[in-house]
Amino acid sequence: MREFQDAYKRHTRVRYSQDGDRMTDSLCVVHGDDGPMIRSVLDRICDKWTLLIVSTLQRGRMRFTELQRSIPGVSQRMLSLTLRHLERDGLVVRTAYAEVPPRVEYALTDTGATLIEPALALASWAVANGPTIEASRLSFDARSS
Repeated sequence: MREFQDAYKRHTRVRYSQDGDRMTDSLCVVHGDDGPMIRSVLDRICDKWTLLIVSTLQRGRMRFTELQRSIPGVSQRMLSLTLRHLERDGLVVRTAYAEVPPRVEYALTDTGATLIEPALALASWAVANGPTIEASRLSFDARSS
């Protein structure tokens, strides 16, 4: 209990209203992180290309052109950029073979493979709730016009 109270104190901002009343704002506290790490990781894994690349690489090692053909709409630049970010984060490994012509393959790392289950769960949620969300958007747009 003491640990929770200390975390709450560290993540609570005190401010005052115009009348001088004391108000507190509870800041984001998830598993001991006050936001930066969570935002950093979610920024990387929650963009559409990352999820599509990870789910495509679930099938196994692939060459760049195979990946590009398997992911409709991704440009060469965005695929290259996203793969570089995923490699930097340790989710994808890039293997270059010294052959003529050169051959490069991409595969998920062990850490990258752990992203498959949550990514598929998120995709399933999106498919299941897509019609409801679309109906809400149409209703909102109609009211806002």
